[in-house]
Amino acid sequence: MRCYLDHVATNPLDPQVFDAMLPYFKEEFGNPLSIYDLGIKARTAIENAREQVGKLINSKPSNIIFTSSGAEANNLALRGLAMAKQSTGKHVLVSKVEHHSILNSARVLEKSGFAVTYLPVDKYGVVDPDVVKSSITKETILVSITHASSEIGSIEPIKEISKITKQKKILLHTDAVATCGNIPVDVNDLDVDALSIAAHQFYGPKGAGALYVREGVRIVPLIYGGIQEGGRRAGTENVPAIVGMGKAAEIAMQRMSDRIAHCQRLRDRIIESILKIPNVYLTGHPENRLPHHASFVVEFIEGEAMLLMLAMKGIYAASGSACSSRALKSSPVLLSLGVQTALAQGSIVFTLGQGNTDAEIDYLLDEFPKVISRLREMSPFAKGWQQGS
Repeated sequence: MRCYLDHVATNPLDPQVFDAMLPYFKEEFGNPLSIYDLGIKARTAIENAREQVGKLINSKPSNIIFTSSGAEANNLALRGLAMAKQSTGKHVLVSKVEHHSILNSARVLEKSGFAVTYLPVDKYGVVDPDVVKSSITKETILVSITHASSEIGSIEPIKEISKITKQKKILLHTDAVATCGNIPVDVNDLDVDALSIAAHQFYGPKGAGALYVREGVRIVPLIYGGIQEGGRRAGTENVPAIVGMGKAAEIAMQRMSDRIAHCQRLRDRIIESILKIPNVYLTGHPENRLPHHASFVVEFIEGEAMLLMLAMKGIYAASGSACSSRALKSSPVLLSLGVQTALAQGSIVFTLGQGNTDAEIDYLLDEFPKVISRLREMSPFAKGWQQGS
């Protein structure tokens, strides 16, 4: 049996999305800036997709900037917003559980003369709004807090944080790559100034992302060239991918409640069963977490070993984020929760999708304890524990 439980890494392309994209690879191949009919059709398709993506997050279409990925959207948000506001201050706040595209962008800002404060989180990986408030200085111009961590699944209190930033007249960005298309996301309800999205997280194509920027908020481009995206992101648009992102957003709105109910039920089965295994612990918030996300740390064995043995049985999961799973080091996210270094090495993440079945979860819950047992038999770290010493 093949059991794909790594939907946080990517999702299969929805067949309807593929069908929507196909004409723009072939007969409708025009450049959107061309003034003849082929170009006009491509431009119309992009603007239609912009409207579809806007509806997904309750935004005006004009506030959507298409990018090549969620990572690019995060880079554009952090660096573009900070550079645009640097005349009024050069201090930025980010949390310690951000995606690498935020943390690495923050380090670039530091090299450019900005001061960055890396906000701590509690044992569930949640940022305390009071800590945000106390960290703000007269120089603070931007706060960036993820909407939910793709590694531990915890959903952050963005609405509470936005009340603080609005009162202080500071910009707020949230990385919503893990949430958009998976749970309801409303930019007006969250009251954010910028928000990042990636199409492949909700059954759209890879290579398509977007950044929402609230009307009236200035942003400095990362890519200079033509007048595409209102002059905010140059380069000939990837029309098929943008069309696919729009279609995926439309489908996500239609199916979201069913997807949430389906995935949450399977997620709860996984969590309840796996926590019965000795010395296995849930990471992230036990309740306020993504409906399709179950993450754990397992004592005495390494995440990479679990992944390899599971893959041999046709079960595909993750250890830490998709961008760091090849790095043989402890996850910075888990360490920020206070998880000890050795235990953080035993990270395993299962993320569900609309295609997963009860039979697949039965298979996982039968095989995973066997994998843990076998690896602990091989582990020198487990010897004393197994012997009761």
